Amino acid sequence: MATLLQDLRYALHMLRRSPGFTAATLLTLALGVGANTAIFSLVDAVLLRQLPYRDPGRLVWLWSSRFDRDKAPLSIPDYLDFRRQATTVEQAAAFATWGANLTGSGEPERIPGTRIEPQVFAMLGVEAPVGRALAPGDERPDRPRVAVLTNGVWLRRFGGDPGVVGRSIVLNGDPYTVVGVLPRSFFLPNREAEIAVPLVLEGEPRGLDRGDHFLRAIARIRPGVPRERAEAELTAIARNLQKQYPVSNAKNRGVRLVPLQEEIVGNFRRALLVLLGAVGLLLLIACSNVANLLLARASARRREIAIRMTQGATRGRLVRQLMTESGLLALLGGAAGVLTAVWCMPLLAAASPVDLPHMAEPGLDARLLVFCLAASVACALVFGLAPALQASGIDPGEALRGAGRVTGNGTRRGVPRGAIVMAQVALSLVLLVAAGLLLRSFAHLQAVRPGFDPSNVLMLRLSLPKAGYVTAEDVARFDERVRARLSALPSVVSAGHVNVLPLSGAFAAVDFTVRGEPPPSPDRMPSAQWRAAGPGYFETMRIPLESGRLFTERDTARSPSVAIVSETLARRFFGGRPPVGVRVSIEESTPSEVEIVGVVADVKHMSLDAEATPDIYVPLAQAPSSAVVYLRNNLFCVVRTSGEPLALAAAARREIASVDRDVPPTSTRALEELLSDSVAPRRFNLRLIGLFGILALMLAAAGLHAVMAYAVTQRTREIGIRMALGASRPDVVALFVGNGMRLVAGGVLAGLVLSLVVTRLLGNLLFEVAPTDPVTLASVVLVLAAAAAGAAWLPARRASRIDPMAALRSE
Repeated sequence: MATLLQDLRYALHMLRRSPGFTAATLLTLALGVGANTAIFSLVDAVLLRQLPYRDPGRLVWLWSSRFDRDKAPLSIPDYLDFRRQATTVEQAAAFATWGANLTGSGEPERIPGTRIEPQVFAMLGVEAPVGRALAPGDERPDRPRVAVLTNGVWLRRFGGDPGVVGRSIVLNGDPYTVVGVLPRSFFLPNREAEIAVPLVLEGEPRGLDRGDHFLRAIARIRPGVPRERAEAELTAIARNLQKQYPVSNAKNRGVRLVPLQEEIVGNFRRALLVLLGAVGLLLLIACSNVANLLLARASARRREIAIRMTQGATRGRLVRQLMTESGLLALLGGAAGVLTAVWCMPLLAAASPVDLPHMAEPGLDARLLVFCLAASVACALVFGLAPALQASGIDPGEALRGAGRVTGNGTRRGVPRGAIVMAQVALSLVLLVAAGLLLRSFAHLQAVRPGFDPSNVLMLRLSLPKAGYVTAEDVARFDERVRARLSALPSVVSAGHVNVLPLSGAFAAVDFTVRGEPPPSPDRMPSAQWRAAGPGYFETMRIPLESGRLFTERDTARSPSVAIVSETLARRFFGGRPPVGVRVSIEESTPSEVEIVGVVADVKHMSLDAEATPDIYVPLAQAPSSAVVYLRNNLFCVVRTSGEPLALAAAARREIASVDRDVPPTSTRALEELLSDSVAPRRFNLRLIGLFGILALMLAAAGLHAVMAYAVTQRTREIGIRMALGASRPDVVALFVGNGMRLVAGGVLAGLVLSLVVTRLLGNLLFEVAPTDPVTLASVVLVLAAAAAGAAWLPARRASRIDPMAALRSE
């Protein structure tokens, strides 16, 4: 212990004697360790934390697997059959997305919610800290209506008042009693939901329709049962149901069980792991820089180390002393890294996509401190060992005589520094290639035409109360009155309503058949995305009309049923013949025949990088009765303005309230924000990896500059001799720049090989760009070469200005 304390005191003394070296080292480590800690906090919150449920490893999401969709919701009859017949499933609970207009206490507000089977809370092991959770029996029709609040809406709407339990609130015109508040760490399967009410399967209007797939379900597999076995059993049940109900279940081919955490994390797993790998490379580059600084420092301390060896210090003792200095640097750098991470975390959270799921909120805790300590210890081993071994391996007699100066292109002591520079260049190239690929991918994605013009369009999401909006005709009358009020505003160009906005990712498929063609088999029935739109919608969104006409005020519930189809549907199912005038039958719970009166351009409904879907639009007034509930809960008003759309928001809300004060807009945004949010995950990845690439480039350039500057210092006598013998200043510059670029060339070759392997892991993060894109590779090599040439040129220029006589006299 005494020896360790002595080593620590000496290490502190040496660090204080070299403030420039200490500051540069700590800054580099703070950058590397801090960035890694911040990114790890995000990965930990999203990927590594367990779900806040009881025994989460056995929880799965239960999806129906169909011929036209790999993961589809369930119908109520199918779900009940699965629950009754499955022996490998211990418990199951279903839920459906829902929204409620909260009225009667303060300003009306639309609250996203869920209708869920009450047993889910006992199944997940969740208890309410205030009041109680939903319990079996709450769903019975003869029981009073009850609701539970999430912690977020409890604090936001009710000020965290415990007295809210037992209070009556009005949701969609019906009274509900609040029975509890859920824990802060708990989130409902529908992550947007802020309120939950019991799902009453027996009283559900769609409860007997096996073709109505709207129900989501989670299940707990029995202990010891592999997920694959449970999935096989449920798939066998699904196939038996397909035989029993060949029409409604024709497209059902099985069941998919997805681990619940995997379902919640979704596509963010790969992106976050790529970010963690990228920031890990940045830490390696930072460690390489510190190793180069330590190697240069060890060379400057050769005389000191030689004296200590002549006084009896063993090589092991010297290595321990030097590693103590490295360890102290690493710990101080780790502490600085913690401060850097604390500063970065809010910025990281602000830049994260809004739909990035969190098992817990990113923040500094014991796990993060352990990670930071581990990273610091690893840094000490990575950057400290090689310099310590090299410094302790010198010949003390040679060092004291002043021999061993570098007089050529390199010596044994110069090899590690050159190898470290090549490693830095190689790792930097990998990061820059990844950033370049993501940049080109993002540029291609931005160039995709969404099928509509989002500029100067205001979007308001509405939800209509059940009272007063019983039929689609009621919804259409609301649409007409709102459009009339909005159109009277000075800056409004046009307005319209639709049930599903582009780029929403909402899936609402219906089967259809073309009149006059042989009916296909039930499992091969063509399907399309169903949309209900009012007059003015296509004009407001500037969705081009390809042929026929758009919807007008004359398309009412009493006029002939009509539809508009997208280009993809017309091309895929009509074989080149004009679809206008053709009649199709939309196979819903009550099939309806409509005449196609127009064809519009394709619109990106799922995402910019997804293929266009075949779409069928029907007038709001002609929507089937089975869709009225969906229309009431999901109605979007779009308003094209002649100026800034958000400047119209207050006036638009006021005009809607004048039509019906019980219809509060739940979201008011510019449509361009929706387009921007659709690419937010890709933008997030690009920004972070791009930042890491730039930092890596700077660190690599700094490392090359340090090596070349040190080489100039060590070869001062050689430079003097060369210039005395007639070498010109350009010759000296070319010598050193050439030496530096040879190191860079070796690093580039290694980096290209490594990048061809690593960039394949980007996978679905790329869009219309191959991992081996030659334009990106060539551009990155040129940028890296230019930066390296600049880093090598500065020391070379200093070397060319050495006075040869002064250099020779100094020897």
